[in-house]
This record gives sequence, structure tokens and C-alpha cells, in this order.
Amino acid sequence: MPITLQALEPIIRAAGSVAMNYFNDLPNLAVNKKSARDLVTDADVAVENYLKQALTERCPEYGFWGEESGQTANQSSRWIVDPIDGTHSFSKGQYYWGISVALEIDGELVMGVVYGPALDDYYCAEKGKGAWKNGQPIRVSDETDLGASMVSTGFACLRQYLTDNNLARFARIAQATTGQRRLGSAALDLCTVADGQVDAFWEQELNLYDVAGGALVVMEAGGTLTDFAGNPGVFPKQILATNGKLLDQILPLM
Repeated sequence: MPITLQALEPIIRAAGSVAMNYFNDLPNLAVNKKSARDLVTDADVAVENYLKQALTERCPEYGFWGEESGQTANQSSRWIVDPIDGTHSFSKGQYYWGISVALEIDGELVMGVVYGPALDDYYCAEKGKGAWKNGQPIRVSDETDLGASMVSTGFACLRQYLTDNNLARFARIAQATTGQRRLGSAALDLCTVADGQVDAFWEQELNLYDVAGGALVVMEAGGTLTDFAGNPGVFPKQILATNGKLLDQILPLM
């Protein structure tokens, strides 16, 4: 592996510092709209530019796919980056947003990092080697009863255009569970499943850069990733992460 998780960490934390410089000066933050409910700020662009330069200099053999700048020519092995997942939360001064970076080699996720700079929570994983939060190993929860579980979800910014827009699904699952959360960053939501803070998470109509980093963290922490029909894999348009023990109980409600 040309780069280790340890060598990657200072790059990601430096990107977090770039983001925090903007976060600490929100009155002067420029916020634009990519669509009616899809925001982009100067911070998104600056963080992505920093990561694109730093990662490309460190590993020139890998391509780059960022939410804001798109894809470079070499995509067989690549960095997949969401510079600020949870831009709306960021722009409102909330703490729940994160930087998501994954390394995909020949179609396989091999490293994933999700960093919440305002929370100072740093999640990372390497394929076959486990998952960590702030340097400590993490595992999914042991909850076996959907009725006693806590779940989280999100509502993609494009939901108003969809017939299947998650509202009915959320209502069904909310009635069947004890706690529900909607926190605003799919990348961090996936990590809370990995860390056992919640027992399952689902969302739809996302992109790979939203979920790639957190997806590997979930899998390396012992969780499951499927689509809404239970097919295993990373499906950004229908992603369901569970602790594994609740998968069969939640699938009929999807």
C-alpha cells in the first residue's frame, strides 16, 4: 500500500483545519445553490482543492473524484472525496458535518476516513484490519430487538422530485423502533452505526462520495451494508447499514 492510515491522518486533519477556518467565520461565508436545496460554499471548494492537491502529490498514481471538481482521467484506482458532507449543517453553524475520504483500488474500497472537525471525531478503517475512532477500535452494537433499537436516516436534498421520497419509509420504521435520529451527514451517520451509537441507518439518492468512507468503517466494524432489498454491497441510491443482528427485522419495512 503506497500510503498508510497513519500517513493519511495529517492530510485529513489539515483539511479539517481549512474547513474550521471557514466555520469560525460563518458571517463571511459565501453560500451558493447547485439546485433549490443543494448548497455549496467556499469551504467545500477550498477543502476539496486542498485534498486534491495533497493526495495527488502524495499518491500521483491514483485518480481523484471529488463532489465539487468531478473526476480526473485515471479512475481505476482513485480517491473518492466529499469535502464537507453536511454542508447545510455547516452553513448553519451546527457541528454535525464531516470530511469523507476513501481510497478505492480496482473497484474495491481499501481505506476510509470520516473526520468531524467541529466534533474532533476521527473515524478510519482499512480493509481487513478493522475500524477505529480517535485511535480506539470500534464495533457495531449488540442490539437484537428492532423494537428497542435506535435508528437514523436522512432525506436527500432532491427528495421533492421523487415519488419514493423516504417519508413513508421513515414513518413505518419510526413506529417500529424506540429512537430515531436525523443528523444531516450520511458519512458520520454510517460511522455512528460502526461505533454502536445507533443500530441502523438508511438513506437514498446519495452518491458514492457521500458514503464511501463511512461504508468501509461500517464493514470493518462488523456491520452489514445492503440495498433496500437486502443485496450486499455499497449502493448509494439505496444504502442500508445495520449492526447485522437487525437486518432481517428491518428489511421488511424498507
